[in-house]
Amino acid sequence: MKFEQATGIQPEIAIPAIPEDERIWVPQADNVWFRPLLLNTVTGGWSNLLRVRKSGVLSRHRHPMIVTGYVIKGSWRYLEHDWVATEGSFVYEPPGEIHTLVVDEGVPEMITFFTISGAMIYLDAEGRTTGYEDVFSKIEMCRRHYHAVGLGDYVDQFIR
Repeated sequence: MKFEQATGIQPEIAIPAIPEDERIWVPQADNVWFRPLLLNTVTGGWSNLLRVRKSGVLSRHRHPMIVTGYVIKGSWRYLEHDWVATEGSFVYEPPGEIHTLVVDEGVPEMITFFTISGAMIYLDAEGRTTGYEDVFSKIEMCRRHYHAVGLGDYVDQFIR
Protein backbone atom coordinates (compact mmCIF):
# COMPACT_ATOMS: atom_id res chain seq x y z
CA MET A 1 0.00 0.00 0.00
CA LYS A 2 1.30 3.45 -0.91
CA PHE A 3 2.04 5.95 1.86
CA GLU A 4 -0.66 8.31 0.51
CA GLN A 5 -3.29 5.58 0.66
CA ALA A 6 -2.30 4.48 4.16
CA THR A 7 -2.22 7.99 5.66
CA GLY A 8 -4.78 9.85 3.54
CA ILE A 9 -2.11 12.42 2.69
CA GLN A 10 -2.27 13.66 -0.88
CA PRO A 11 0.94 13.27 -2.91
CA GLU A 12 3.21 16.18 -3.71
CA ILE A 13 2.92 18.12 -6.95
CA ALA A 14 6.15 18.61 -8.90
CA ILE A 15 5.60 19.76 -12.49
CA PRO A 16 6.96 22.31 -14.94
CA ALA A 17 5.05 25.50 -14.13
CA ILE A 18 4.95 26.85 -17.68
CA PRO A 19 3.56 24.07 -19.87
CA GLU A 20 4.56 23.25 -23.42
CA ASP A 21 1.00 22.19 -24.28
CA GLU A 22 -1.10 25.34 -24.86
CA ARG A 23 -4.26 23.39 -23.97
CA ILE A 24 -3.23 23.47 -20.31
CA TRP A 25 -3.85 27.24 -20.14
CA VAL A 26 -7.51 27.75 -19.13
CA PRO A 27 -9.18 30.73 -20.84
CA GLN A 28 -10.53 33.25 -18.36
CA ALA A 29 -11.27 36.21 -20.68
CA ASP A 30 -10.19 37.44 -24.10
CA ASN A 31 -6.37 37.03 -24.18
CA VAL A 32 -6.32 36.10 -20.47
CA TRP A 33 -5.59 32.56 -19.22
CA PHE A 34 -4.67 30.83 -16.01
CA ARG A 35 -2.70 27.66 -15.41
CA PRO A 36 -3.69 25.82 -12.22
CA LEU A 37 -0.90 24.58 -9.99
CA LEU A 38 -2.78 23.84 -6.75
CA LEU A 39 -6.53 23.85 -6.02
CA ASN A 40 -6.84 23.48 -2.26
CA THR A 41 -10.40 22.51 -1.29
CA VAL A 42 -9.36 22.17 2.36
CA THR A 43 -8.28 25.80 2.85
CA GLY A 44 -10.30 27.26 -0.02
CA GLY A 45 -7.31 28.78 -1.80
CA TRP A 46 -5.43 28.16 -5.00
CA SER A 47 -2.13 28.82 -6.75
CA ASN A 48 -1.91 29.52 -10.45
CA LEU A 49 -0.10 31.34 -13.18
CA LEU A 50 -1.98 34.22 -14.75
CA ARG A 51 -1.04 34.93 -18.38
CA VAL A 52 -2.21 38.08 -20.15
CA ARG A 53 -1.54 38.95 -23.78
CA LYS A 54 -3.35 42.28 -24.03
CA SER A 55 -3.13 45.71 -22.50
CA GLY A 56 -5.80 47.42 -20.44
CA VAL A 57 -7.89 46.81 -17.35
CA LEU A 58 -8.35 43.16 -16.42
CA SER A 59 -10.60 43.47 -13.40
CA ARG A 60 -11.52 45.49 -10.35
CA HIS A 61 -11.70 43.20 -7.37
CA ARG A 62 -10.92 42.46 -3.74
CA HIS A 63 -10.04 39.42 -1.67
CA PRO A 64 -11.25 38.58 1.84
CA MET A 65 -7.87 36.97 2.60
CA ILE A 66 -4.25 37.66 1.57
CA VAL A 67 -2.88 37.21 -1.93
CA THR A 68 0.77 36.97 -2.93
CA GLY A 69 2.26 37.18 -6.38
CA TYR A 70 5.59 36.84 -8.12
CA VAL A 71 6.05 38.33 -11.59
CA ILE A 72 7.73 35.88 -13.95
CA LYS A 73 7.37 37.85 -17.19
CA GLY A 74 6.26 41.33 -18.20
CA SER A 75 4.69 43.80 -15.79
CA TRP A 76 1.38 44.99 -14.37
CA ARG A 77 0.05 47.47 -11.82
CA TYR A 78 -2.98 48.54 -9.84
CA LEU A 79 -4.70 51.82 -10.68
CA GLU A 80 -4.98 52.53 -6.96
CA HIS A 81 -1.20 52.45 -6.34
CA ASP A 82 1.88 54.16 -7.74
CA TRP A 83 4.07 51.05 -8.08
CA VAL A 84 4.55 48.71 -11.06
CA ALA A 85 5.16 44.99 -10.55
CA THR A 86 7.96 44.09 -12.96
CA GLU A 87 9.77 40.82 -13.65
CA GLY A 88 11.11 39.47 -10.38
CA SER A 89 8.76 41.56 -8.21
CA PHE A 90 6.99 40.07 -5.20
CA VAL A 91 3.56 41.49 -4.36
CA TYR A 92 1.55 41.14 -1.15
CA GLU A 93 -2.11 42.17 -1.23
CA PRO A 94 -3.79 42.76 2.14
CA PRO A 95 -7.27 41.35 2.73
CA GLY A 96 -10.17 43.62 1.83
CA GLU A 97 -8.26 46.08 -0.36
CA ILE A 98 -10.00 47.01 -3.62
CA HIS A 99 -7.71 47.19 -6.61
CA THR A 100 -7.88 47.31 -10.40
CA LEU A 101 -5.32 45.19 -12.28
CA VAL A 102 -3.91 46.82 -15.42
CA VAL A 103 -1.39 45.67 -18.01
CA ASP A 104 0.10 48.70 -19.73
CA GLU A 105 0.61 49.25 -23.46
CA GLY A 106 3.88 47.81 -24.71
CA VAL A 107 3.74 44.70 -22.51
CA PRO A 108 3.27 41.84 -25.00
CA GLU A 109 2.87 39.16 -22.35
CA MET A 110 2.54 39.11 -18.57
CA ILE A 111 2.87 35.94 -16.50
CA THR A 112 2.53 36.10 -12.71
CA PHE A 113 2.41 33.33 -10.12
CA PHE A 114 -0.41 34.07 -7.67
CA THR A 115 -1.44 32.34 -4.45
CA ILE A 116 -4.98 33.32 -3.50
CA SER A 117 -6.06 32.49 0.05
CA GLY A 118 -9.82 32.53 -0.47
CA ALA A 119 -12.21 34.06 -2.96
CA MET A 120 -11.78 36.73 -5.60
CA ILE A 121 -14.72 39.14 -5.59
CA TYR A 122 -15.27 41.21 -8.75
CA LEU A 123 -16.61 44.75 -8.33
CA ASP A 124 -18.09 47.48 -10.52
CA ALA A 125 -17.01 51.13 -10.38
CA GLU A 126 -19.34 51.78 -7.43
CA GLY A 127 -17.93 48.83 -5.44
CA ARG A 128 -20.92 46.53 -5.97
CA THR A 129 -20.23 42.82 -6.36
CA THR A 130 -20.57 41.63 -9.96
CA GLY A 131 -19.24 38.10 -9.52
CA TYR A 132 -16.74 35.94 -7.72
CA GLU A 133 -14.34 33.05 -8.10
CA ASP A 134 -13.38 30.52 -5.48
CA VAL A 135 -11.50 27.24 -5.56
CA PHE A 136 -14.64 25.36 -6.57
CA SER A 137 -15.51 27.66 -9.47
CA LYS A 138 -11.86 27.46 -10.61
CA ILE A 139 -12.07 23.65 -10.56
CA GLU A 140 -15.23 23.76 -12.65
CA MET A 141 -13.67 26.18 -15.16
CA CYS A 142 -10.70 23.81 -15.49
CA ARG A 143 -12.86 20.71 -15.73
CA ARG A 144 -15.02 22.16 -18.54
CA HIS A 145 -11.99 23.42 -20.46
CA TYR A 146 -9.91 20.25 -20.14
CA HIS A 147 -12.80 18.04 -21.23
CA ALA A 148 -13.47 20.35 -24.21
CA VAL A 149 -9.82 20.21 -25.40
CA GLY A 150 -9.42 16.45 -24.95
CA LEU A 151 -7.46 16.41 -21.69
CA GLY A 152 -10.25 14.75 -19.70
CA ASP A 153 -9.76 14.81 -15.93
CA TYR A 154 -6.40 16.63 -16.16
CA VAL A 155 -7.46 19.06 -13.40
CA ASP A 156 -7.75 16.28 -10.79
CA GLN A 157 -3.97 16.18 -10.24
CA PHE A 158 -4.09 19.72 -8.79
CA ILE A 159 -7.00 19.19 -6.37
CA ARG A 160 -6.12 18.74 -2.71
